[in-house]
Amino acid sequence: MKQLVRMFVAVFVVAFALMYGVHLLNSSEGYAGSNTLTIYNWGDYIDPDLITEFEKESGLKVIYQTFDSNEAMMTKIEQGGTTFDVSVPSEYAISKMKEENLLLPIDHSKLPNLAHIDERFLNLSFDPDNEYSIPYFWGTVGIVYNPSMLDGWQIKSWNDLWDPRLRNQILLVDGAREVIGFGLNSLHYSLNDTEEAHLQEAKNKLSTLTPNVKAIVGDEIKMLLANEEAAVGVVWSGDASEIMGENENLDYVVPEEGSNLWFDNMVIPKTARNIEGAYKFMNFMLDPEHAAQNAEYVGYSTPNKDALALLPEDISGDERFYPAPELTEKLEVYRNLGKRMLAHYNELFLEFKMHRK
Repeated sequence: MKQLVRMFVAVFVVAFALMYGVHLLNSSEGYAGSNTLTIYNWGDYIDPDLITEFEKESGLKVIYQTFDSNEAMMTKIEQGGTTFDVSVPSEYAISKMKEENLLLPIDHSKLPNLAHIDERFLNLSFDPDNEYSIPYFWGTVGIVYNPSMLDGWQIKSWNDLWDPRLRNQILLVDGAREVIGFGLNSLHYSLNDTEEAHLQEAKNKLSTLTPNVKAIVGDEIKMLLANEEAAVGVVWSGDASEIMGENENLDYVVPEEGSNLWFDNMVIPKTARNIEGAYKFMNFMLDPEHAAQNAEYVGYSTPNKDALALLPEDISGDERFYPAPELTEKLEVYRNLGKRMLAHYNELFLEFKMHRK
């Protein structure tokens, strides 16, 4: 009998330990309670001091997790089992998440600081009336280059990337939409083109770029360009701003053929557990002082008109990162191409990467 009791106690202890371990794992994987807020965002996409300030102001504990692509983010939210209270997808991903019923509608009455957002960045095609999303950052895709490594050459065009002078000098971001997109733009096609002949033409042209491509990389592209490991990089505008802050020899251009105008917005995933906390966080980030601090730290363009007025003139007046409306009107927002076409873009990009080998 005593042996049975000991066995029962041992089983109970093991079961309790397993339950506690699952609880800890769930907490680390985004399972939130009323005193916890789980945020799912791009890497290095918020000033850490703002998280600390929000925790003090709200009394909530923030669990901050990161993703490196919209596709990875959508897959994790779609699979369920992991709870996130706030996420920050791009425009085409928001459109897709709406279609798949992965988002909760936004109650604007709980976001008084939404009044600080420039009307140019509201009611856009991917989310009319901002029913499901709130602006966070915006920017462009373009070219960072180092004139001092190029004998003073000023790059202006996507087609300049094919110049033989750039052999083994180009770094590319590891993104199918960005790379296939500039391949299409270089041919004066839309970066949302779905015409198969145009896509194949772009892929074939990209294959001839490979002698000039030194590497296709992730976040390390910023360090490599700042350290002059390569003369040219295709990057997002905010990364360009950060790189140029590290190395004053660098410049940034949005190519004359056109490019991507992107928007990252805050959303509340359908599986969120701390919805009130999500509204507190979003309203906190919409405060002009907080938005200005975040923009200065991250380097991307803020859609908050009152935050823009608080930024130093050398930031707010820099038309490379706050281009005039006449330029932004010429740029394209990524459209949701649908699963089948997006998979095809990824296949073409993979073929391009394999061709380099």
